[in-house]
Amino acid sequence: MDAVITDKYAIYNDDCMEVMRGLPDASIDLSVYSPPFAGLYHYSSSERDLSNARDYDEFMDHYEFVIREIYRLTKPGRITAVHCMDIPESNTGHGDSLYDFPGDIIRLHKKVGFSFNARHHIWKEPLGVRNRTMAKKLAHRTIVEDSTKCGVAGSDYLLVFRRDGENEVPVTHEHGLLEYAGSQKIPSELLRYRGYSGKQTENRYSHWIWRQYASANWFDVRIDRVLEYVEARDEDDEKHVHPLQLDVIERVVELYSNPGEVVFTPFAGVGSEVYIPIITGRFGVGVELKETYYRQMMRNLDGAENPTPKAPTLFDI
Repeated sequence: MDAVITDKYAIYNDDCMEVMRGLPDASIDLSVYSPPFAGLYHYSSSERDLSNARDYDEFMDHYEFVIREIYRLTKPGRITAVHCMDIPESNTGHGDSLYDFPGDIIRLHKKVGFSFNARHHIWKEPLGVRNRTMAKKLAHRTIVEDSTKCGVAGSDYLLVFRRDGENEVPVTHEHGLLEYAGSQKIPSELLRYRGYSGKQTENRYSHWIWRQYASANWFDVRIDRVLEYVEARDEDDEKHVHPLQLDVIERVVELYSNPGEVVFTPFAGVGSEVYIPIITGRFGVGVELKETYYRQMMRNLDGAENPTPKAPTLFDI
């Protein structure tokens, strides 16, 4: 329906399946995205919208086509990273039975041919989740009245998969990791090691960052460090639509791609997974079906190329 292609990114207002079919085999160095959450949220009325499946099983059938295309596009030995969460079977708010959405995503990727390499848990503060979603299972009143109906502020998950084959271009960090995407402050005594050019076994600055990134539990992802998205909402949008945190994307892009490489997202939303590649020197490719999200993505990416003090940046820590 529309497209913008520059020397830093390419974005498309279209069905991701149509765009992916036009891309050549093994042309993507990394992909990172949040799929629609299997009927929990509805983003548009389009029959092409993956969120409009009639039930959970049909959603997974449709999603398999997306994963197969991503597998075809991914270079051998390279990574795709999927952000997801457990999905309630209903929205009653009382200790809902859950679909194992992350587990089903893992099984579907392995079916297609990816290997499952890592799962990171992204912590969410329970009171903040309660205030944002008004979930009855998180209310203290539920504990008082009948705690069998209480629940948890479930983690988000980042699932990491690798396509089979040998990676021909290693992702290297000659002087270690240089920036940290998270709320913690790097200990001041380690700052003198930043960009250390000696033996990397002595690079205490990069070692500190790596210990945080290598953890299965990411406790300090800044939940509100996201791109502008309010203007992208339509009147019938659900209030909890929220972009993927920039900290998560920044960690993935830094760990699994080199500067100058292609980072792809099939569900671009307001452009977060294209924005971070741009400001870190990669080439971002994104597809978004919903026009209002696409228009907001255009504004956000203009901010990446022409930053202002208000725009988020890599160093907004």
